[in-house]
Amino acid sequence: MIFILLFTTSIFANELTGEKVFKTYCWGCHHQTAMAFGPPFNEIANKRTKAEIEAYIASPKSMYEAFGYKRTVMTQLHLSAKELDLISDYILSFKGKK
Repeated sequence: MIFILLFTTSIFANELTGEKVFKTYCWGCHHQTAMAFGPPFNEIANKRTKAEIEAYIASPKSMYEAFGYKRTVMTQLHLSAKELDLISDYILSFKGKK
């Protein structure tokens, strides 16, 4: 019984979430609802679709002009498709929040 409990606990502890992706890659430049070096997630969520968010994260240097920016300082991240999906959903969870 103890083995089963430890096994299931370790599985859930290692589960990848949007928040974990945020803390790993994004927290240095973005905050959820306050301006930092980059815009807050609530601002991004209120302006962009899931596809736009994922496209910009995947390739900021090729997307910044399409978004109307004069330049980009966003770091090129090399996320897996799952990480990209999780972080875009996490960003969108801040839509409408202040």
